[in-house]
Amino acid sequence: MSTFLAAFTWVLVSRKTINLLVAALFLAAVLAVDMGTTAFNSFFDFWRGTDDADWNRESDKVLVHAHVAPGWALVAGLGCYTAAAIFGLLLAGLSTPWVLLFGTLGMIIGYAYTGGPWPISRSPLGEVFAGGFLGGVLFGLTCFVLGSGLRSQDFLLCFPSTFLVASILTVNNTCDLQGDLATGRRTLSGLLGPELSSLLILAEGGLAWVTLGFFVFSNRPALGWIWGVGFILSLAIYRGMFKRGFSHDTKGPSMRGILSVLALFTLTEILVFIFT
Repeated sequence: MSTFLAAFTWVLVSRKTINLLVAALFLAAVLAVDMGTTAFNSFFDFWRGTDDADWNRESDKVLVHAHVAPGWALVAGLGCYTAAAIFGLLLAGLSTPWVLLFGTLGMIIGYAYTGGPWPISRSPLGEVFAGGFLGGVLFGLTCFVLGSGLRSQDFLLCFPSTFLVASILTVNNTCDLQGDLATGRRTLSGLLGPELSSLLILAEGGLAWVTLGFFVFSNRPALGWIWGVGFILSLAIYRGMFKRGFSHDTKGPSMRGILSVLALFTLTEILVFIFT
């Protein structure tokens, strides 16, 4: 949602006009894919034993802690993907057939993230796919569909979202290290270990702020103070996260922390775009 909001604002500012019906259908399709992917993730993580009561401390994992029948998650995922397909067909008729290609690819990857014989989430490629599709690809596709094509600056602005979304998954996987090792998940965090994985969180977040800063200072240096305030506030959030450490017991606060960074980053992007 944050990537879409930032891209929507950028298109509105850079193109001066936008088709609200196309934007509404695009948003509906994105939300349907996102919710469907979350439902599939919940089902397969429970089914494979990744979400286990011995390790998991997240109260919102209702299949684990509230004993909700896992089949409902599967039904919800299928329903959301069906709705996304309908929205995609309508969107393709109003904008470009390329929506169908990227939408189908997005749903396949969303399902394959935890489903199928070789789940992406159980490999070191999770951050690449999550950051790539929920960050850069979504930003670029939003610009392409709502802005009737891509411009050079659109490509540059795909990078900040890519790095920050990847860092969210790294925080998640760093907190899950103990459980992942016990269940055989070979994530990038698992391969790096806790110390290097913690450094990766900082590196990904740093690259997100640096690439956004490059855009700001190369286009409107006078807006650098907006970027600076956002960056400094994010450092305070990171400090709290690293002070707590990353584990199953601190996963809730850690995820709230990195999502707060995402919200702050998105707000900074939007303000910069509006005043550019």
